[in-house]
Amino acid sequence: MSVSDAASIDAAQLRALAEQSGAWPFEEARKIVARLKRKPKDEVIFSTGYGPSGLPHIGTFGEVARTTMVRHAFRVLTEDKVRTRLIAFSDDMDGLRKVPDNVPNGEMLAQDLGKPLTKVRDPFGTHPSFGAHNNARLRAFLDTFGFDYEFLSATDCYTSGRFDKALLQVLAHYDKVMAIMLPSLREERAQTYSPFLPISERTGIVLQVPVIGHDAKAGTITYEDPDTKESVTTPVTGGRCKLQWKPDWAMRWYALGVDYEMAGKDLIDSVKLSGEINRAIGGTPPEGFNYELFLDEKGQKISKSKGNGLTIDEWLRYASPESLSLFMYREPKAAKRLYFDVIPRNVDEYFQFLDGYQRQDAKQRLSNPVWHIHSGNPPAPDMPINFQLLLTLVSSSNAENAETLWGFIARYRPGVSPQTHPRLNAMVGYALNYYRDFVLPTKKFREPTEQERAALMDLRDALSNMPVDATAEAIQDVVYEIGRREPFLDEKKKAKDGKPGVSLDWFNMLYQVLLGQEKGPRFGTFVAAYGLKNTVDMIDGALARSA
Repeated sequence: MSVSDAASIDAAQLRALAEQSGAWPFEEARKIVARLKRKPKDEVIFSTGYGPSGLPHIGTFGEVARTTMVRHAFRVLTEDKVRTRLIAFSDDMDGLRKVPDNVPNGEMLAQDLGKPLTKVRDPFGTHPSFGAHNNARLRAFLDTFGFDYEFLSATDCYTSGRFDKALLQVLAHYDKVMAIMLPSLREERAQTYSPFLPISERTGIVLQVPVIGHDAKAGTITYEDPDTKESVTTPVTGGRCKLQWKPDWAMRWYALGVDYEMAGKDLIDSVKLSGEINRAIGGTPPEGFNYELFLDEKGQKISKSKGNGLTIDEWLRYASPESLSLFMYREPKAAKRLYFDVIPRNVDEYFQFLDGYQRQDAKQRLSNPVWHIHSGNPPAPDMPINFQLLLTLVSSSNAENAETLWGFIARYRPGVSPQTHPRLNAMVGYALNYYRDFVLPTKKFREPTEQERAALMDLRDALSNMPVDATAEAIQDVVYEIGRREPFLDEKKKAKDGKPGVSLDWFNMLYQVLLGQEKGPRFGTFVAAYGLKNTVDMIDGALARSA
């Protein structure tokens, strides 16, 4: 991954612009620069955490994407003179608390409840464990985006001894850790709480049991086996214990020397507690910020175990990775619905930002999302048709395959083909998938009113009299002129010639009656691509349906 300039300027000039930029990745990166001034070091560690109790979802990707943007911004601010690493950390030694709703073989998983995720059998039968399966899914997805990251497994870190020194440090400050944690717990929970969770040698389960003794010099804790009632003494090192998650987070920051990690808004209190524990054991909590949560179509928080919202694979079935990165870049501190209907807008707006980038100066480019999405090297724009138009062409023609859709594209943009525009060819496939899965099942034509029928008949006649090579602009003018009547007049709007404006109700009616959908692209552009005769035939069909 290289740090490039924004407009053929040198690294120092780029840094000067970045220091003044209001783009949020630069705001975050400036925190790390200030941290280094307080406490210099040769390498900065960025970290993201992943709980593999369910299949990876887009929120998990969002952390890596956003952290990557901050990492690149930091490299620009330091002229790439400080080494950086991004760790994608999997908490795969956590015990399986419940069976996820969206995986097969739930009965088998239920038999492994309480065991570390890397000891739970894989319900898909493809990996050594459920944790390994979900880790592989996450890594495969991150790899498709070309992220530069280092994957670390909690199980590997605990069992290999990598965490041993930090675990002994937590044990040495056991009373301080307890003093931080206990006030945050309910009374009943506080009576049995311990930061250490022993792994039962007898059952392999992560035990939630009180610790009845701890010996910092020996590096051990003692607990009572919940089944046999025998007293058991076990080392806290070597993977024989793991930590409760807030002490675990603090210990991980300490062990790995993490300088930056962001977290969801729901973890604000947890970040504070983990920060206090990190200081208690001699560390310095990382910089970061709390992003807002993603919501499903019902406004509920997205959950890995529930499987609500969008999965990683689902977004990539309907849109490019870049469109997802745009969704992640925008307003990270604002709650956003993450559902299928947000996809078309993000696809089209990504290409709008890409097109606008070419006309911006160096300072403006640093605030353009595509600069951050592509680490300072956005590709040249080359998208002659937007996603919304493709969807409307599929809907109007009931296209079953890409060849049919390409026929309309070739009419509208002569010389454009799958060979000359491979990215458009990919978007054709996305549009077909999106139409089949979401548009077609909900497609519902409404009948026009008498006034609307009259307007449609006039539009039909006007389009019939236009030359076959009429431009999209000329067609749009005719559409406007036909719509300049009651009940579609908008007196608050005025055309350039001073005539009354046309309300959106006119265009909404065209899409609802002719295409069975609520909205669509600019109608003149659609007609130019779909063809005048095809559009006239479509109007005739709509009039016949409602006769």
